[in-house]
Amino acid sequence: MAKRKAKRPTDAELVILNALWQQGPSTVRQVNLTLNETRRTGYTTTLKQMQVMTGKGLLTRDESRRPQVYRPAFSQEKTRRQLVEHLMDGAFGGSVSKLVLQVLRTKDVSARELSRVEALLNKLEGERK
Repeated sequence: MAKRKAKRPTDAELVILNALWQQGPSTVRQVNLTLNETRRTGYTTTLKQMQVMTGKGLLTRDESRRPQVYRPAFSQEKTRRQLVEHLMDGAFGGSVSKLVLQVLRTKDVSARELSRVEALLNKLEGERK
């Protein structure tokens, strides 16, 4: 059986995923409390969203416990990689340099961040020699 490609999370789904990555496996109530720290969200809205995310394969649910505990199906790193690849392919024609240059032009980048980018580029260049 072919492995199903994970669906990309929406912005609202990313908020839930970030809560779960930050606090670990959680119940709907725990996630809802976290969401309400920044934006008023009803319990049933959070529940429905997490059920949809489970159906999409973004979350897994431990049904052996009550209340049920949810966890992300994929790591934060894997999800970030998927989102960046989609953006790079769709908006930048697959060009890494166009994506990076756009990011550097769009945001105010601190000297520290630029130094980290430069160090990473030097490291990658050294690995390819």
